[in-house]
Amino acid sequence: MAQKVPLKVSIFAWRLLRDRLPTKINLANRSIITNEARLCVVGRGHVEDSTHLFLACPTFGAIWPMVRAWIGFDGVDTQVLSDHFLQFINQTSGLKARCSFLHMIWLLCVWTIWNERNCRLFQNKECSIIHLLDKIKSQSLWWLKACKATFVFGTQLWWSSPLQRLGFG
Repeated sequence: MAQKVPLKVSIFAWRLLRDRLPTKINLANRSIITNEARLCVVGRGHVEDSTHLFLACPTFGAIWPMVRAWIGFDGVDTQVLSDHFLQFINQTSGLKARCSFLHMIWLLCVWTIWNERNCRLFQNKECSIIHLLDKIKSQSLWWLKACKATFVFGTQLWWSSPLQRLGFG
């Protein structure tokens, strides 16, 4: 099952895994913003680097256990982005179709977190973590329907058991 992920999301992930995103710490290191302005947008006093934003942040990091619960996988998250990526997509005993699906979900999670960070930073709007999970569920269904016209499952079935709908569970 080939997953169609938008090119901008793939490029974003490439930059994320190489620490090339304009996080606040990267901007401060280049003297684009002051050291005082490098704190996480959530506002709990932590410096915003990629590891904090996507994994350790009490707000955004909470998405991972929720996504795993939705998919039906248990696991513990590492605090190294590249290891987190590999650990997440390889939870499937090496089945290629499942790895492909989990790859798409991981990309969608980090993309959703980044977009929420930007909404909070630039538009002063924020969504709850439950709403972010709903966005991930909806967007994953849209991406799958976009690449497979015969994907007939609706939102309710998809949201309740995605692996069964894909024939994995």
